[in-house]
Amino acid sequence: MSSRGSASAPVVCFALGTLSAIGFAVSYGFDLSTPYLGLTSGLAFAFIALGLALWASSIDKAEPEYVEEREVGPTPSSEFEAFHRALTTSPIPRARLLWSMLGVSFGAVGLAALFPLRSLFPNPGGSPDKLLATTAWHKGRLMTTEEGIYIRPDDLETGSVMTAFPEGYDTRIAEAATLLIRVQPDELVLPPSRQDWVVDGIVAYSKLCTHAGCPVGLYAQESHLLLCPCHHSIFDVLRGAQPVEGPAAHPLPQLPLGVSENGFLMAEGDFSGPVGAAWWGYES
Repeated sequence: MSSRGSASAPVVCFALGTLSAIGFAVSYGFDLSTPYLGLTSGLAFAFIALGLALWASSIDKAEPEYVEEREVGPTPSSEFEAFHRALTTSPIPRARLLWSMLGVSFGAVGLAALFPLRSLFPNPGGSPDKLLATTAWHKGRLMTTEEGIYIRPDDLETGSVMTAFPEGYDTRIAEAATLLIRVQPDELVLPPSRQDWVVDGIVAYSKLCTHAGCPVGLYAQESHLLLCPCHHSIFDVLRGAQPVEGPAAHPLPQLPLGVSENGFLMAEGDFSGPVGAAWWGYES
């Protein structure tokens, strides 16, 4: 391998490592899936490691060692000057390029690492517990199906269950998904402060399990129990969705209900507590 070739291969690897690090930052910025993040970060480190290995290999493959037969004494000035010229005209520029590209690649990796670290610091949207403490529900916001159809109380029969979303809400975002369940009004055992949160026996609870945030969607009509299929947490619909079995330790947050002037179901406020996994700071 020539000296020029031995220098160009590591430079190419360092350049590819830099591009991969930039790709990681772009993937994180555009909120791409985890495989893209893993692929780009892995390639960045792999290319840098390969560049270092090729650089070391080119050093090892230098001219073989030999001992020059010479007389004892100081180095002649002509030989010293020739050595100095050889050292300063070719190897140094190549080494400077290699070191520069190595620095650029490490710098790109370091800057890319700042993107996920940014998520750990306060941002305009707030910390995760604050973000989940409030949802898109507010007083007067109408309820719709996933297809955007407004919901009336009569759309639910006793014993039926329906998933509702805020009017105009992106249904691909799960935070505001709400279960509407109709039971006999006299069977409900709710706290006194929530007696007026019900419309004709219809109660509304967050669809996100308070254990790990899985969707709670299995309803046993006869026992009035909601089941989370992920880890088998069970919630009592009649008693404020209190957990009765499984790993969940907190009830499903309840949504206060009302009826609009046009007879459609609407929210009278936000959920009674943060939705989703309880480790986000659930206090109630």
